[in-house]
Amino acid sequence: MASVPKAMGGILIEKTGDSSVLQWKTDIPVPELADGQILVKNEWVGVNYIDTYFRAGLYKAPLPMITGAEAGGIVAAVHESVCGFKPGDRVGYLDPARGAYAQYKAVAASKAITLPEGVTTHTAAASLLQGLTALTLIREAHHVKPTDWILVTAAAGGVGSILCEMISSVGAKIIGTAGTPEKMEQARKNGANYVISSRDPPEKIVSEIMKITGGHGCDGIFDGVGKATFDIDIEVAARKATVCTYGNASGLVPPVDVMRLAGGKNLKLCRPTLFAYLAEPEEFEQYSTELIDMLKKGIVKLANTTDYKLEDAKSAHDDLEGRKSTGKLLLQVPQ
Repeated sequence: MASVPKAMGGILIEKTGDSSVLQWKTDIPVPELADGQILVKNEWVGVNYIDTYFRAGLYKAPLPMITGAEAGGIVAAVHESVCGFKPGDRVGYLDPARGAYAQYKAVAASKAITLPEGVTTHTAAASLLQGLTALTLIREAHHVKPTDWILVTAAAGGVGSILCEMISSVGAKIIGTAGTPEKMEQARKNGANYVISSRDPPEKIVSEIMKITGGHGCDGIFDGVGKATFDIDIEVAARKATVCTYGNASGLVPPVDVMRLAGGKNLKLCRPTLFAYLAEPEEFEQYSTELIDMLKKGIVKLANTTDYKLEDAKSAHDDLEGRKSTGKLLLQVPQ
């Protein structure tokens, strides 16, 4: 490995706001390793909706900051306290401490996984956050069974695409929503058995879902849209169903009258966050190992990605928030 420089390039956020606050800088100090950390030279960085929440100030963090939690790259250095990693290893990581939109990142070793042959750093950066989100949702938020009817909103988006692939492998029946004919076709390719336009009026969406399910409704609902679709979720939920709202693409769900969960249905409502499912090192190891196995077996395909240069992170955020993209967005890090 080449020696580690003192300064690096990265995207610095000095004030919260729209995508214009994403500034490319070349004089950011390279992080120094602390106990339990490895230094990763990033090759690819994943772009996720949570990055826009930190950038906009919806989620609070000290400023200035570098956003991004997910990347794939090469280990450049290892703290003496760490075992199991060495310089030159190819790794993927998912670190809630943020800081991935840069050439180097000091990562908790407990949040990194060595990549086997056949899984590239591009694939790791494209899959870890959204793949682990999808995997923990179908295992813990609502354990999907082959007999289930499942609603996936934004079924051509990053998490939605992987949810459809994973749920399809279980054998459950998937109803997806998407906003354009192109995205609707992508949702079908992802494994959705039925696809409804999310631009239809809410009452039409509800009617179509109930017709498709023969009046049963959906046993599990995975909703990454939030405010705009929550009322639909409650309407189409089957008796004893789980309504899982995991994202805020259209805004935060307003406060909920818990009596809406009764009404003869006895619904369960959850609002999970991924890192609470991965709080313990063994949880990250368990789920990341299972995800890597799904990638190797082709259950999760990640066939639909869009690559940008790290310096052009603004365009990636604009496309993500403008719903102009399908699948995963990635930033290529200059070497």
